Amino acid sequence: MENSSLEETLQDGKLYRNLNSLIVAHLRDNNLNQAASAVASATMTPLNVEAPPNKLLELFAKGLTVEKEEMLKGVTSSALYDLGTSLPAAAYGSIPAPRTTTVDFSAVQDAKGSSKSFPKHETRHLSEHKNIARCARFSPDGRFVATGSADTSIKLFEVAKIKQMMLPDARDGPVRPVIRTFYDHIQPINDLDFHPQNTVLISGAKDHTIKFFDFSKMTAKRAFRVIQDTHNVRSVSFHPSGDFLLAGTDHQIPHLYDVNTFQCYLSSNVPEIGVNGSINQVRYSSTGGMYVTASKDGAVRLWDGVTANCVRSIVGAHGAAEVTGANFTKDQRFVLSCGKDSTVKLWEVGTGRLVKQYLGATHLQLRCQAVFNDTEEFVLSIDEPSNEIVIWDALTAEKVARWPSNHIGAPRWLEHSPVEAAFVSCGTDRSIRFWKEVL
Repeated sequence: MENSSLEETLQDGKLYRNLNSLIVAHLRDNNLNQAASAVASATMTPLNVEAPPNKLLELFAKGLTVEKEEMLKGVTSSALYDLGTSLPAAAYGSIPAPRTTTVDFSAVQDAKGSSKSFPKHETRHLSEHKNIARCARFSPDGRFVATGSADTSIKLFEVAKIKQMMLPDARDGPVRPVIRTFYDHIQPINDLDFHPQNTVLISGAKDHTIKFFDFSKMTAKRAFRVIQDTHNVRSVSFHPSGDFLLAGTDHQIPHLYDVNTFQCYLSSNVPEIGVNGSINQVRYSSTGGMYVTASKDGAVRLWDGVTANCVRSIVGAHGAAEVTGANFTKDQRFVLSCGKDSTVKLWEVGTGRLVKQYLGATHLQLRCQAVFNDTEEFVLSIDEPSNEIVIWDALTAEKVARWPSNHIGAPRWLEHSPVEAAFVSCGTDRSIRFWKEVL
């Protein structure tokens, strides 16, 4: 018994030392040096203790997820969101293992001449909105993709049905990949996102609202919850826990909402931002430890996901041109940005250093996107004058392909599946196209 008690005491001591080390490293790496010194002194932890970047936040996010899963055991989504039954298919939100390990951009700085070939894809017209198709988003598990339009509607597609529709010998007659259509906004839709665990889709629109749709209900056409913001909602992003969401608006500061109470939080530590600081896009990192904003004033800004403080401003990231999109790599160490200066850039999060530029695609007019493929080996964007999709090797920054978009006029949005070699394009011609690798 005494030996068992001693082992427990030693184990607890080791756990506390590891925790103290992570806290000190987190505070120090986020330039909270006074707090780091205080904790280090109080816990007798070396101030220069080594720990993987963002390890504490990563463990905290995982802990929240496990806690939520334990709470959800035996509880349907109706208990949390007042929803109906879930979709009968495989559990929503269970994310397949990635196809390959993501690219380490810090490992090779100059790899010219070693570019990979982007696999051949086939494409198919899926559907049309009644006005411009403005945005798209895949669910985290890749099973669904939603599109939003200037006609104020949202279409939800099931990817398995899209693939079935694309088969050359479909035997069961025409397949309808659109499984839901929602109508509840009164102005054009700017952005969409899926809840990470529940069958909930949110939309942000020019009518200053964020709306929650339950896509497990076949007959649901309208939102079951609404957040009324004070500004045009340009972009939305769920925290990986699903408990919070960010709204990028015509206001210069991201709006952070508690999903359960709808209370809005604004950062009290904000750099000076000019009158043209509207946010075109906001995106959480994979653990929720940080989020990034792409602004009309040409800046990319990084924010602490816990304190909501702005921790880095990359002013003039795209010169005087507005930044139209920004997103983290899966390891949270880099941010890919796109701007109306016809450049796509990769930035190091820890230093704000420009790592790579992807040149050769002109985008001056549309709020277009640059996206990684699912393995982060390639970057895709749009060339407006030629109406082509341009693909670069992500590591070498060399162009490896240019494909006709098959839209009438340049597409305004690209969105890649997070789990497989497939993406969608949304056009000013109102159409949505699905692209997938030819196997």
